[in-house]
Amino acid sequence: MADPTNHNQAGEVAPSTVDKQAPSVAEEHAPSTDSPEATDLPTANTPDPKAANPEDNLNAAKPAAASSKREKPAAAAATEEKPAAAKAAKKEKAPAVEDKPFVEFIEQDYLPALQKAIAQQGVQDLQVSFAKQKLRITGFESAEECWQIIGSWKETGVRQFNLYFPDEDIQGKKGFSCNEGKKPSTLESFLIDERKITLDLLVFGLVQRLDGQKWLGIN
Repeated sequence: MADPTNHNQAGEVAPSTVDKQAPSVAEEHAPSTDSPEATDLPTANTPDPKAANPEDNLNAAKPAAASSKREKPAAAAATEEKPAAAKAAKKEKAPAVEDKPFVEFIEQDYLPALQKAIAQQGVQDLQVSFAKQKLRITGFESAEECWQIIGSWKETGVRQFNLYFPDEDIQGKKGFSCNEGKKPSTLESFLIDERKITLDLLVFGLVQRLDGQKWLGIN
């Protein structure tokens, strides 16, 4: 049987056809030494994927910040509702007695309060009326009628006082006169220095004036 091994003229064994082709095939598929080979092993020079692109991290935080900004207007609206509710509650409060129409205030509030205050000063026979009439003061006979509070006591009406409201307004001009059995000759200004007249102030002012006349208490 013939030996398949080829011999050259020098007696050396010649490589077979397969052996001749093997190196070239291996060389074609072998990795090149000129380019780096990628591996799965981490190295000190490998960048952190999270820090690779800071802009991506910044963009990821933006939706959260935007959501926070959207919530702030809702909280501000809730805060604004509280003052509005407080204002509405104030508007619902009953108006002060001084805000009533003039005649209604005098008849319903002032006269009862005045009678009570004067009674507490020891005067038990006080008679008070409220009318619109001429001034019975010397020199004012031609003046127009105006609303007046007329008070008297001592049974026979010897002592009498008048409180005048020419403007039909407790915040407007006011006058006072008093007499003991004679026609009054002097018209005085009343509570002209007060910026705002209240029920209590109007009562106190008249009681104080009558006390100054020595008509109250043991006077």
